[in-house]
Amino acid sequence: MRRTQPSEPGGPPGNLPQELNSFVGRAAELDDLDALLTEARLVTVVGVGGVGKSRLALRAAGRTGWRRRDGVWLVELSAVSKAELVEYTLLESLGLTDHTGRPPRTVLVEQLAERQLLLVLDGFEHLVDACAGLVRELLRRCPGLRVLATGRRPLTVEGECIVPLSPLPAPDAATLFAERAAGTLPGFTLGDDNRADVVELCRHLDGIPLAVELAAGRLGALSPAQLLARIDDRFRMLKGGSRGALPRHQTLRTAIGWSHELCSADERLLWARLSVFSGQFDLEAAEYVCGGHGLAAEDVLDVLGELLAQSVVVREDSASGVRYRILDTVRAYGAEWLEAAGDAARMRRRHRDWFMGLATWCELDWFSPRQAEVAALIESELPNLRSALEYCMTEPGEAHLGRYLAGTLWFYWVGCGRLSEGRHWLDRSIEPGGHDEDRGEYTESRLKALWVLGYVAILQGDTVAALAALTECREEAESTDNATAVAYAVHRTGCLALISDDMERAERLLREALERYRELGELNSNVLMGQVELAMSLVFQGDLAGALLLCEDVDEICRERGERWTRAYALYVLAYAAWTRGEHDSARELLRECIRIDHTFHDLVGLVLSLELLALVTASEGDPAEAAVLQGAAEPLWDSVGLPLFGSGYFSAPRALCRQQAGEVLGRERYARCVQEGQALTLDAAVERALARGPRSAPPAGTPHIAPQRSTAPETRKPAGSPTSNGGEAAG
Repeated sequence: MRRTQPSEPGGPPGNLPQELNSFVGRAAELDDLDALLTEARLVTVVGVGGVGKSRLALRAAGRTGWRRRDGVWLVELSAVSKAELVEYTLLESLGLTDHTGRPPRTVLVEQLAERQLLLVLDGFEHLVDACAGLVRELLRRCPGLRVLATGRRPLTVEGECIVPLSPLPAPDAATLFAERAAGTLPGFTLGDDNRADVVELCRHLDGIPLAVELAAGRLGALSPAQLLARIDDRFRMLKGGSRGALPRHQTLRTAIGWSHELCSADERLLWARLSVFSGQFDLEAAEYVCGGHGLAAEDVLDVLGELLAQSVVVREDSASGVRYRILDTVRAYGAEWLEAAGDAARMRRRHRDWFMGLATWCELDWFSPRQAEVAALIESELPNLRSALEYCMTEPGEAHLGRYLAGTLWFYWVGCGRLSEGRHWLDRSIEPGGHDEDRGEYTESRLKALWVLGYVAILQGDTVAALAALTECREEAESTDNATAVAYAVHRTGCLALISDDMERAERLLREALERYRELGELNSNVLMGQVELAMSLVFQGDLAGALLLCEDVDEICRERGERWTRAYALYVLAYAAWTRGEHDSARELLRECIRIDHTFHDLVGLVLSLELLALVTASEGDPAEAAVLQGAAEPLWDSVGLPLFGSGYFSAPRALCRQQAGEVLGRERYARCVQEGQALTLDAAVERALARGPRSAPPAGTPHIAPQRSTAPETRKPAGSPTSNGGEAAG
């Protein structure tokens, strides 16, 4: 074997090229490769085109190659077009010559049998069968050989260790952009004036190093903001590259197209159809949306497996199970093919239909022990649901389905901390004009969107918008004899009265709504929430006993059904009642459970109400400083919800009492410092702090005690709104 010049002066022989620019990030991946190359004889780095497989492998090989007596040798296979030329390419790269006429594989085995070296096979994916067979035989007959391979798919050789390479995380991608940009535009640095645009640009480019470097190369003509504005035309914009770059790396389109050329007809078809998904998707969705018309649904799994093997699709584990993702850049390439095939409109409709069905199922399953799983699933599918909503809002004749979908997701908008986004879609769904030509024909979907819009606006403290939506909903529902919509409109109007401090009207409307629900046979989270809201109106009128009976009944039903979200609100009322009785330990434990549930669902309304009441309980226990911290922690949450404490005097009373009495004990300056400490806490830190502090049986010695404001409740009576009163009636 002829030895060439060492890769480094004084080092072992080899042919690794010298790096011409900086290497950014990948510290963890390099450490992993170091460890694997110590133990395994075949390591394959796989990933989508342009993700940096070759650069990582060369850097890793340079770091580990010093342990191989006979060096590190790079074999570049991307330009090799014929399988029969692979062995000759290895001979040439290794500097071996043979004029005997023997088969090249025989020469390779003979020359490498006693050597200790690392062979880097770069870009083998179009020659996978030939390379796999050769590598298998060389590893079996050359014990000192180790192979580091890079490609879009594994070699599938026994003993192979596969290292999937993901795109760069946002900070590293921005750093890479800045360093390459400085070569194009001397003096370029990341600063306050461009950092946000660069980070957003890198995000749109999926952190793919090739795409980031090509974008940086455009800075001679365009600013980061201008590049970002043109990102939808990424394949035309991102081309060029350095003169020394491999042909497949000179434009982004060519890099992705290289993978496309290696796909079978079925794989290309599925790639194009998968482009209708946004974010993650699961197998069932892919089978329904992409199956048929030339690709049987039962074949989708096998074809998807091939796209996974070629790094076109990546697998991700999530809270809702195994899911898949196609990077935006890869998806954009597939979308072009889908448009060219004339199948885009049909695929978008199928995508919309699937996620319409998913939302319908999840709404039904919300009132069950699977609430947490439903929340996680909708969170995972949110990008796809947004795409489905956008399709309905912009496609002629589809507006009624957009209203239906926006209304069906009420449990997510309200129960999982998405009030602002829910308001956006609901407002758009009912706005006049545009594609809403079907208003008269599809009143049911509009009525649902209206009462859900009223509900969301109430929680945001927007009473004007809430009243307008609920009034329209009730009037139109009564004119069309839609008893269900009337019940929901009455219910939410009662809720509006509740936060508007009109307790007598709130009680009357909520009792009416519960009666209507009973007549309809409705029992779900909304109905139980109406019972809790009725209990709140009774509490504020001094009827603690009646409120307790209502909420204990809700607690029992929720336990039986496995419902947790509504139960948290019932526990909130029970905690308030416990505080008024001076039962601080009990109140604290009830509120801790509220906070756990609300944090699980990211229900900011329930969470911030519970923190406010916990602050008052803490002050009553004799710890005004901690109470002030909790009050401070609650303040930023209201910014995310809407009007603090809905602008309600009744809901504000615990906060005002806590602030007044804790402030008297601490003094103005110390109270303000404690509040600032709470304001600085993140959401998770605030929850952790609220849950970590155990109950206190007595205040510290010498600490003034804050007494509860006891209610003057009337005689205990069974509330007519209880489903178990008067022989099981739901309302009176």
